[in-house]
Amino acid sequence: MIAQSGILPYDYRPNERKTMTSNRIKIVEAFIGAINRRDPAEISELMAEDHTFVDPAGRIVSGREDMIAGWRAYFQMFPDYKIQVENILANKTLVAVFGSASGTYNGKRGLVPANKIEMPAAWKAVVENGKIKLWQVYADWTQGCKTMDEDNAIG
Repeated sequence: MIAQSGILPYDYRPNERKTMTSNRIKIVEAFIGAINRRDPAEISELMAEDHTFVDPAGRIVSGREDMIAGWRAYFQMFPDYKIQVENILANKTLVAVFGSASGTYNGKRGLVPANKIEMPAAWKAVVENGKIKLWQVYADWTQGCKTMDEDNAIG
């Protein structure tokens, strides 16, 4: 943004802004890497103490410790869970990730191809003070729920 006089506004610092945005993206990439390695300790280090997680159904888990317990349980249900990133966009504290999520449901049938779930997904991250404060998932779990229900119906 350039002022009418041709002088840049007092808060215009493109290089600083690019560096801050780049750092936020790197933090989100590190968080995704920790998730893909299924490493709760590393995930914990990247989360703010008052971290909030919002799942695709809108359910909220607040607090780092509760969320680490949630990740541990999720990795037991989907031991090969993975986020595949296609695009990342950032602005101020917000980082948006677009890609897909996949994993094999560890239900009654075990880790069989019929229990493989893959879906397009997006994630919204808010990064503050070098930590993930918010991690929100957007995905259509219709097929995933069907797969889990079919598995759970087995006698």
